[in-house]
Parts: sequence; structure tokens; C-alpha cells
Amino acid sequence: MAFDHGSAYHRLVLRQVPAGARTALDVGCGTGALAGKLARRGLDVEALDVSADVLARARPHPGVRYRCADVTTADLGRHDVITCLASLHHVPFETVSRLRDALAPGGVLIVLGCPAGPAPVDLVAVPVNAVVRVAVALGERITGRELHEPMTAPVTPPEMTLAQVRRRAAELLPGSRVRRLLLWRYLLVAGAGRP
Repeated sequence: MAFDHGSAYHRLVLRQVPAGARTALDVGCGTGALAGKLARRGLDVEALDVSADVLARARPHPGVRYRCADVTTADLGRHDVITCLASLHHVPFETVSRLRDALAPGGVLIVLGCPAGPAPVDLVAVPVNAVVRVAVALGERITGRELHEPMTAPVTPPEMTLAQVRRRAAELLPGSRVRRLLLWRYLLVAGAGRP
């Protein structure tokens, strides 16, 4: 029973998008599930992933342009919103500085990250995860279609604990907010630096 924990938080991520945003960069876009949702909200989306194999399976969405590139070296342009879901731990954490620098004035960086190590909230996450997996499987069986986005990208375990993420985010992204989420994720939100 596959279940994409990142997709469970798409609505939370979309709530962070500032009113009036017109352009977005989705870093580590995978098959384009979030990029498509951003485009359906009227944003012009550039979806970036380092894996050509993953991008070959990306779903076409009106308003989404896919590009195979490494976020640590690529020209990122300027965007009102930059999202990075479950992919920051694949690159040096300092990459958040490049991402913030690619924000247009008033823009927002939204990272849904994976922390290393256990946390007390995991005692609740395990049974919640089991219930959600069963619900997804039942929903798929009843409707006869996939209700989740299957995991297709390479998986690398995270190395930074939440405490380390908070410390580095405070240093590199002054004014950013980091909060722990239930299903083995954290949300980091940072506004654009000085123009």
C-alpha cells in the first residue's frame, strides 16, 4: 500500500502561497503532482528535477514547464513562490540560500522537508500512518483508480535532525519559520531577502 507523505501536505503547502503570486518554481518536482496543483491555481510553473527518468514519467499539465537540472548549479530565475518537497535532503542544506535568492520581492520559499531521527510525535504518527494507508487502499479498491502518487524518485535518507534544520535555517534564512509536522515531515517557510 504505497502512500506519499508529501502529497498528504499539498494543501498545507498551497496555503502558504501568497495572494497575487504569478510564478512558481517547484524544485524536485518528481512526476509533477504539486506543480499541476500550482498551475491550476493560475501560476506559471517551472518544475525542476535532476532525474531525467523521473521527468520522463511526469504528467503534462497546462501551465507547467518541466526542466531537467541540478538545483545547486542551475539558473533559477526569479519566482514569486519556490516549493521544495521532500528533496532538500538530497542536496547541501545551504542550497536554501540559492532558493531564497531566486525569490522575487514579496516571494515565499516553502520547504516540506524530512528530518532525521525519531521524535516523540512519531508515537502518534505510526498509527495515523497505518490508518491513512488502509483508507487509501480501500479508496483505490472502491473507486478502481489510484488515489495516491506512487513513489518514483530515488530515496536518500535525511541526515539533519529537526534541531539542526532549525539552527541552520535561523543562520541562513533569518526570519524563517520551521515547524514539525505529524507524518515525518517539517515545514520551513521563508520570505524573500532584501531586493
